[in-house]
Amino acid sequence: MIETLADIPSTNGALLARLGGGEAVPEGYWLIADRQSAGRGRAGRVWSDGFGNFMGSTVVHLRPAGPLPQTLALVAGLAVHQAVMECAPGLGGLMLKWPNDLLVGEAKLAGILLERQRDTVVVGIGVNLVQAPEVPERMTASLAALGHDVGRDAFAAILAARFADALTRWHLGAWPLLRAQWLSRAMPLGTLVSVKDRDQGEIIGAFGGIDDDGVALLRLADGAVRAIHAGDIEMVDSHASGG
Repeated sequence: MIETLADIPSTNGALLARLGGGEAVPEGYWLIADRQSAGRGRAGRVWSDGFGNFMGSTVVHLRPAGPLPQTLALVAGLAVHQAVMECAPGLGGLMLKWPNDLLVGEAKLAGILLERQRDTVVVGIGVNLVQAPEVPERMTASLAALGHDVGRDAFAAILAARFADALTRWHLGAWPLLRAQWLSRAMPLGTLVSVKDRDQGEIIGAFGGIDDDGVALLRLADGAVRAIHAGDIEMVDSHASGG
């Protein structure tokens, strides 16, 4: 169930509006745009438009006693990673960065935005297939520039399948396995990273993976372990220019 529109302000915004109007949007449905005029990312950032790139959103309906909703971003990231590897076999340097980015080396290839409305989460995904939009203070990459010609519609079909598989397992309680798979595709444990804390400013430490609830762990110089519930983790070598 993939619907494509030529031009739309935001696929996430459109699905949130439909849900708010009482429309029953089923899991497995995707809304994809050729162009987005008002796309958005986490923390109010602009989600850059790029014709030929993948820009789409789907929904997840939370269930009573289901997995923690905060783990959905990681499950979505895992699905994106799997779809990219399937479409671009042999691509090197691909890794997940907590909580919602897919990198090639230090350059951002894809991002994820989750927005909740009551018991439904809208999952927005953007993947640079043919263009790497210029983003202030951030390195970006595209599959085309890396030598992989991937069509938007073909990628959409593969991503929808990978996401449906991961979501089914998530609903059925397979988060521990999904967590392990996410960690195997994430930046290496011990990578020096930084995170901006609203109260304490910038904190630097070694990436310690994620806990059972999907919370990032940062090992500080004194050996203490800090749980990071929100914010963006950046590799220290590149955090000055973003990631």
